[in-house]
Amino acid sequence: MKYFKLFILLFLVSSCTQKETETTTYYLIRHAEKDRTDKTNKNPDLNNKGLERAKKWSEILKNVEFDMIYSTNYNRTQQTAKPTADSNNLEVLSYNPNDMYNLKFQKETIGKTVLIVGHSNTTPFFVNKILEKEKHQQIDDRNNANLYIVNVQNGIKTDILLKIE
Repeated sequence: MKYFKLFILLFLVSSCTQKETETTTYYLIRHAEKDRTDKTNKNPDLNNKGLERAKKWSEILKNVEFDMIYSTNYNRTQQTAKPTADSNNLEVLSYNPNDMYNLKFQKETIGKTVLIVGHSNTTPFFVNKILEKEKHQQIDDRNNANLYIVNVQNGIKTDILLKIE
């Protein structure tokens, strides 16, 4: 009986200890400036200014240790993500912009620091999906400078929007 009481006491103490909190941080950006010379091209590369901005994002984010980097499967988003992925020795993983922040994605990224590169019409809505509220609007088509940072800890979600010119 004495051992049974000890077992119950140990069980209660161990079940009351708080689990280590996992913080998930998402950095979300829109792709850098794209080549607009061919209006029929649905998958353009970055132009020279865009290539420079992609390098600049890598420099701005150099002190962030990313665990994962995601991009849509378009040239401009992949090219924007590549310098940061290279500096973190990571592959650029693809995500479907029509199925953002699904359960699989949430499970894969929990407790991680993640960069997500998207589009003017997907990036703010991805942030909204994470926040579970309609906060951010579509980005102006000429704006490639927004940096959204979303922090998720213990179910509490906070965000900040920075404009990096």
